[in-house]
Formats: sequence, structure tokens, C-alpha cells
Amino acid sequence: MEIKKTITDYTGVLTLSGRLDTVTSPKLQEALAELMSSSDKIELDFSEIGYVSSAGLRVLLLGHKNASASGKTMTLKNVLPEVMEVFEITGFLDILTII
Repeated sequence: MEIKKTITDYTGVLTLSGRLDTVTSPKLQEALAELMSSSDKIELDFSEIGYVSSAGLRVLLLGHKNASASGKTMTLKNVLPEVMEVFEITGFLDILTII
């Protein structure tokens, strides 16, 4: 998985591409932790993520909880239908903010 980071004002954007799985989820967890220290709003662009495993879901849940606990927001955007289906089946549509 490749991660591109962009920060504008108080919004940090991570543009992801590839697969979010057991091998790549630690990389996202690290990028989220770094971004939370400098941004009030975090956006994850999922336009190039076609697969999310349970390890990836765990990192997203942890990121959401950490953001909420810190008074920050984490939003997912441009989620592909196959990944949206995973979020729907697992109940993550009710947890994550997806636009």
C-alpha cells in the first residue's frame, strides 16, 4: 500500500492506494498517529483501495476512536463499492464517517 500525505490548514489528508491488510495496516496506523498530532480533521481518500482485511478494519476503528477521544474528526471519502460492502457487512457504516 502506498500513502500520500497532504496537510492544508488543520486538515490532513491521506491518499491510500493498494490493499489495506495485515501487512500494510501498521503503515496506516503509523501515518494516522503522526497526522493526529498535527491535524484537527483527518480525511482518508479510499479511491484506490480495493481490499480491506480485518486488520485494516481494526486500524480504522482505532483511528476513529483516537480521533473522537481527542476531539478530532476522521472521515473516509471516495470509498469503492467493494470496500463499502465490507463496511456494510461488518457494521462499520454505523461507526465510521463516510462521505
